[in-house]
Amino acid sequence: MVWGTFTITHILSLLLGAAIIIGLYFALKNRTVKTQTIVLGILSFAGIAAIIYNLVAWGSPIEYLPLHLCSLNAMLLPIVVFTRNKYLGNLLLLWSIGALAALVLNNSVAAAKITSWVFVFYYFPHVLEFGIPIILFKLKLIKLDKKCIWSTLGITLGAYIIIHFINVLINQYCIVNNILDWKGEVVQVNYMFSIFHEGNPLLKFFYNLIPYQFWYMLLCLPIALVYLFAIYGSYEIYKKVRYGKNGEKEKNKV
Repeated sequence: MVWGTFTITHILSLLLGAAIIIGLYFALKNRTVKTQTIVLGILSFAGIAAIIYNLVAWGSPIEYLPLHLCSLNAMLLPIVVFTRNKYLGNLLLLWSIGALAALVLNNSVAAAKITSWVFVFYYFPHVLEFGIPIILFKLKLIKLDKKCIWSTLGITLGAYIIIHFINVLINQYCIVNNILDWKGEVVQVNYMFSIFHEGNPLLKFFYNLIPYQFWYMLLCLPIALVYLFAIYGSYEIYKKVRYGKNGEKEKNKV
């Protein structure tokens, strides 16, 4: 059975992903911190396994370097689980949205059969890359901190700038050395979509507004800022409603 995009199979897979995340949270909710950390830590390596699979399986590692946002998320996730670093944890609050987008807008693997390794190494790592950061906050293993907004945006922008120049260098190298892909065409990479939108509807809209590589993706920053303000603002309202204006001690426990 082919996965498809917005087919019944695709929609059911999204619902299954939500069920996996919710089920994992309730399974760990009343466990010790040690058990929570061990279980989430083991699961957090799913993305690393997917990176290794892609580097080996396709015979073209230069096109599957771990430089997309989801791959950066995958490499950072085990560190966050085991260290519970506040800044990195809050960073994943933004980066995990990339994993959700990859599940919903799954065009690159829509033709994969759900019984194939391609599907397995795409679907489950992305579900966990999206869900584990949420679970970490729900279990209070990491604290939401609105002061991390600027570090989150700064690290994200810095990573994007660095990866854009890596794209440029790799593409120039492939042209000069005539590095070909399986179709016989010169390899051209597009990590973090800094070069082109590749048919993604949202990124295509951005590109139509600013039809220049690198610059068009900067339109994601205001959206990220609004998203973060909404998350932290909602959390502050929740604390005030639950604990009242004078419930400082109770707030600090959350």
